[in-house]
Amino acid sequence: MSTKMYEADWSVALEVFRASLPRRGDKGRDDRLFLEAMHYFTVHNITWRTLPERFGKWNSVWKRFDRLSKAGVFETFFDHLAALSSSAHLVQMFDSTIVRAHVSAAGAKGGKRVRRSVARAAASQPRST
Repeated sequence: MSTKMYEADWSVALEVFRASLPRRGDKGRDDRLFLEAMHYFTVHNITWRTLPERFGKWNSVWKRFDRLSKAGVFETFFDHLAALSSSAHLVQMFDSTIVRAHVSAAGAKGGKRVRRSVARAAASQPRST
């Protein structure tokens, strides 16, 4: 599967992204580099700290992503991109709320340690005199 975007794709994505940005506030220095960082981040499934240096400081990229996501820029961006597509209505999405996790993923502590109820513990005799 090729994940490389062509120049025509980048020009459309940048135009739509710039149209989705809020009118107020500081504008990003390099929108294409930021979108390439987002593309790299999602395709390679990495953490923010492991983002390559060619995209700039990872914390700066994360701060811009956080600020724009809180402003609703990405929802607008994807809505505009979907409006440009003739086949967007054919795509179905799912999220983690419908994916079943393994029983061990619940995070409960293991073991068969029996705990006494508070009432039973209060009614029992003290063990020392």
